[in-house]
Amino acid sequence: MLLLDPASIDLATLRTLWAGTPARLSDAALSAVDQAAETVARIVAGGETVYGINTGFGLLAQERIPGDRLAELQRNLILSHSCGLGDPAPGAVVRLMIQLKLLGLARGHSGVRRIVVDALQALLDHDALPVIPSQGSVGASGDLAPLAHLTAALMGHGEIAHRGTVRPAAAILSELGLTPLELGPKEGLALINGTQYSTAATLHALFAAERIMGAALVAGALSVDALKGSAKPFDARLSELRGQPGQIRVAAILRDLLEGSAIVASHHRCGRVQDPYSFRCMPQVLGASLDLLHNAARTLVIEAAAVTDNPILFTSPDEAISGGNFHAQPVAFAADTITMALCEIGSLAERRISVLVDPKMSGLPAFLIDDGGVNSGLMIPQVTAAALVAENRAHAFPASVDSIPTSAGQEDHVSMAPIAAHKAQRVARNVAGIVGIELIAGAQGIDYHAPLATSPALAPVHARVRAISPHLGADRMLAGEMASLQAAILDGGFTGDFLLLP
Repeated sequence: MLLLDPASIDLATLRTLWAGTPARLSDAALSAVDQAAETVARIVAGGETVYGINTGFGLLAQERIPGDRLAELQRNLILSHSCGLGDPAPGAVVRLMIQLKLLGLARGHSGVRRIVVDALQALLDHDALPVIPSQGSVGASGDLAPLAHLTAALMGHGEIAHRGTVRPAAAILSELGLTPLELGPKEGLALINGTQYSTAATLHALFAAERIMGAALVAGALSVDALKGSAKPFDARLSELRGQPGQIRVAAILRDLLEGSAIVASHHRCGRVQDPYSFRCMPQVLGASLDLLHNAARTLVIEAAAVTDNPILFTSPDEAISGGNFHAQPVAFAADTITMALCEIGSLAERRISVLVDPKMSGLPAFLIDDGGVNSGLMIPQVTAAALVAENRAHAFPASVDSIPTSAGQEDHVSMAPIAAHKAQRVARNVAGIVGIELIAGAQGIDYHAPLATSPALAPVHARVRAISPHLGADRMLAGEMASLQAAILDGGFTGDFLLLP
């Protein structure tokens, strides 16, 4: 069981949580939760009017709510905001979303009681994940609808996925011996104000992008060998003269991947002067993409343990300040930059596929198949890659520069962070498909250079590809093999043993 301290969260911890490692808050963090709850109790007892504790919400903030209706206020808040649509969020996103909510509450500025934290933790301990519709948040005033669906499940409303089935939340809670949560003052608002859905969904895309980047480097190196391309553009001295950290890192990885290739050695003094940009500019393009992923990761690590609800409580003296920490603009920018990075990874991979299947460019059989004409080889997989690149371009327009007023104009500028995160997830899946096709093309090109062998680092990659997609000697249906490689990339099966993000 991993003990979590919101003061010491890093990307490695978040990656572990995303992968499903059990975790809970440390005792020190829980102490801070108790202190904030006591602050709310004192504010209520003192009769002061404080937004979200004893007032309405949004445009109704001027409405004072009497003490005997505060529980009703919080209950109605959750039920009225549980209005999402769309496909359920992936389980990994929901699990991480709950962990992030716990981390935010544990900073001790939200005012929930320990019982609320315990209820959230119980969902994780039992792997009982609320069904969270993925549409309905614009990423300002918090991820209201997704977080409301989470909170509603704690109260016995909505549905929960448990042990492979989806059933009414009340039935699952009863089966697990859990009592439906009754919310106290401020607790409903504390649970639904926050960027936890946007942040979890964007981290989901980031960790996929990290795996895809690793696979793209492996596939790119395999393609260089298949082309009998030059490794000289990856010389450390070139990248050091420019100084961009991503470029330096990518060039080093490509050098290591190609080291010891008999194919590279075989054309040491060939007449080819320059390879196409998609091959020799990999350090420059993929390195820039890697730098974008680093920037996004830095933002998301900060956001993961941030206090993003409203109002925010302070003690000594007791004070509640209504601000805008729930606005997810930093997350929206991070998600959009992940999409940009992924788009370039996919675009470059498709160009390398195109070069390999073109006999004029590669010197290999047309479409990497013998008996061309009767056989079409990898003609249409390259078209599929091109289609995915085109679809990615349609998703590349940043959601973060858009806004639409909500709540009768009270929330007049929103971040669109969840929309940006969803686009990043879709593009990630597309790019995994493109890189999977490149792995097939690269492996096929390597086959044509036998008995010359690829490098010791790439030989196992070639073998893994061939275990999923055997050598193409004659036309056959490739869709299933392409989908399997896409899934293997997203599962981390072709990432390599190099660490791309800290």
